[in-house]
Amino acid sequence: MTVRGPVLLGLDVGTYSSKGVLTTLDGQIIAQHVVAHGVSMPAPGQVEQDADAVWWADAQSLIRALLETVDPTQVMGVACSAIGPTLLPLNKHGQPLRPGILYGIDTRAGAQIDALNHELGEELLFTHSQMALTSQAIGPKIRWLREREPDVWARTQTLTTASSYLVYRLTGRHVMDHHTGAHFMPLYDPRTRQWSETFCPAVLADRGLDLLPELAWSDERAGEVTSEAGQLTGLLPGTPVAVGTVDALAEAISVGATQSGDLMVMYGSTTFFVLVQPLSTPDPRVWSVGGAFAGQVNLAAGMGTTGSLTRWMADEFARDLPTEQAYGALFAEAARIPPGADGLLMLPYFSGERTPINDPQARGVIAGLTLAHTRGHLFRAALEGVGFGIRHNLEAFRDLGADIRRVIAVGGGTKGRVWLQIVSDVTGVAQEMTQVSLGASYGDAFLAGRAAGVLAPEDLQGWIQPAELVVPEAAAKAAYDRLYPLYRELYTSTRSVVHALSRS
Repeated sequence: MTVRGPVLLGLDVGTYSSKGVLTTLDGQIIAQHVVAHGVSMPAPGQVEQDADAVWWADAQSLIRALLETVDPTQVMGVACSAIGPTLLPLNKHGQPLRPGILYGIDTRAGAQIDALNHELGEELLFTHSQMALTSQAIGPKIRWLREREPDVWARTQTLTTASSYLVYRLTGRHVMDHHTGAHFMPLYDPRTRQWSETFCPAVLADRGLDLLPELAWSDERAGEVTSEAGQLTGLLPGTPVAVGTVDALAEAISVGATQSGDLMVMYGSTTFFVLVQPLSTPDPRVWSVGGAFAGQVNLAAGMGTTGSLTRWMADEFARDLPTEQAYGALFAEAARIPPGADGLLMLPYFSGERTPINDPQARGVIAGLTLAHTRGHLFRAALEGVGFGIRHNLEAFRDLGADIRRVIAVGGGTKGRVWLQIVSDVTGVAQEMTQVSLGASYGDAFLAGRAAGVLAPEDLQGWIQPAELVVPEAAAKAAYDRLYPLYRELYTSTRSVVHALSRS
């Protein structure tokens, strides 16, 4: 099928799949395409992906598939988002020197976090960056690279991230959005919104800030498609390309979470939170970062293992079924189990945990198992454990006085209506759904329109149509209110044992 008229192209590279979409200028979806991929785990706590074989290969595949629907001359703009913040070192030719080191689920830099806190002082680092050093921070991972892979470090000429690498392959320009740049702490100053030399020696040693990309806002134009990129993708050289951002921020844009008080909850391989604020409210438990558009401020947070936990359970407990059938069976079984999973309680920290406990040595814990429990009980407990983790993050936001006016849910996990209901019951908050819940690539399409100069920020509201409101059920909420203190206690009471096991 072919269509006429101008279109926008959005691309998103996620943890386990990449998605692309073509839209009209008013947000109507013309075509979409998905490519699956995996991750590499070379050692405990290390999670990586190949920048060319996964990120760039997926982008090329998606673009070519989408261009079967339209003529390249119809594409007014392109925008990319990707998992982040990630760390990717490039040589002087712009070629990757090693696989990309992923975001907070990669916990390899614990020793470097400790060293930086000791050398520079936790309070000083927090005051400077408005965030505490955690596994989400890129500065410690840069130091890990310098200390553990000196040969790679010696050849490094650019330090970039996944979305920025895609933009570089399309335009030849190294540029990074402010939301991602804030996570390259302590090299970013949130007050000046510029790279800062203050802590360069501790992170970069004798190297300078010229290793880092230029900084810009997500919806600004990074450049245009080069002749080489055009040959590889089929895009018309000269097509505008947006600066882009991490997948979570693009997800927030995709559901219209761009006004003060809007909170996006992204149900993906991890669960991510983006709250739009009028002013920054720094706190060590969560992240204070730039927003999508010039001058915006976000309060952000992220759990370590949510959708990837349900995937693991489908792989391990329903391996006799194809993936989609496995999910269907597990969700159906979980729906028949009462709140509380008949006495089961699970900590979903299977890859350590990010916010609000920021504990890379945390691990999954299942308490209360009996011979009467089934895989349906375990799956229900996993969904509830994620719900308790979401509640923990929302409480941290409220402790800071954050004004959460509405909660919008998005991402692949929203297909499981049972899960959404559990989360609303656990947290006591209603969750809005939109008619288009395609996710980050849809938000990228809007960013493409902004970079091309054919859309204004207020045009986004015309793209967003409400679909459903998931509200808490009183009886279930009462049950979860009784269990939540036990969930919190389970972590504190098992922490020393779990930490010892993580070091074994």
